[in-house]
Amino acid sequence: MLQAVAELNFSDSYGKVGVPRQLVIKKDASTIPELVNRAGLNLPLVAKPLVADGSAKSHELSLAYERYSLQKLEPPLVLQEFVNHGGVLFKVYIVGDAIKVVRRFSLPDVSKWEHSKDAGIYRFPRVSCAAASADDADLDPRVGELPPRPLLEKLATELRWRLGLRLFNLDMIREYGTRDRFYVIDINYFPGYGKMPEYEHIFTDFLLNLGHGKYKKKSG
Repeated sequence: MLQAVAELNFSDSYGKVGVPRQLVIKKDASTIPELVNRAGLNLPLVAKPLVADGSAKSHELSLAYERYSLQKLEPPLVLQEFVNHGGVLFKVYIVGDAIKVVRRFSLPDVSKWEHSKDAGIYRFPRVSCAAASADDADLDPRVGELPPRPLLEKLATELRWRLGLRLFNLDMIREYGTRDRFYVIDINYFPGYGKMPEYEHIFTDFLLNLGHGKYKKKSG
């Protein structure tokens, strides 16, 4: 689904939206260092499991600083270039035509000094869970400012059409040090809407509008 964002080459007056370079590893961890080298991916890399069964393991992220330590990872997984983003991500929920955005704490930034000093793999369980809400935190405005609404509306419209979905969410980050450079790092279809504020009213309106539309179509 992230490929749909990459193909958009999305850019307007409100900002630019892309996808970090990534690589899918289906099996054989011993080949990962060579595959990463061929793909030209830059360390550190975020490793995300391809398993999406709601288990604790499916939410676990790993941050790999050193090429040969990649062999310790457990495929199947996705490797994605890490982008510094101030330790905050934006969860963008799309429910039909409605859009709701919340802030979540994320992986901390990595300095050049840390990158040169650290080796190995660090694991982070459930970094964007409901308990890690950043909406009430005292954040640097350059980090916590929400993505522009017109940008999100245009992006959501494009993805509804390309993905054929009306219930999904995006994990977005703003590249640290910029105001208008965004990355979509994950897309989930039919996510857990219990974490979305006011989800009862938004979801009820969506179902009512959906039912009304089908009734009108049938009557016509």
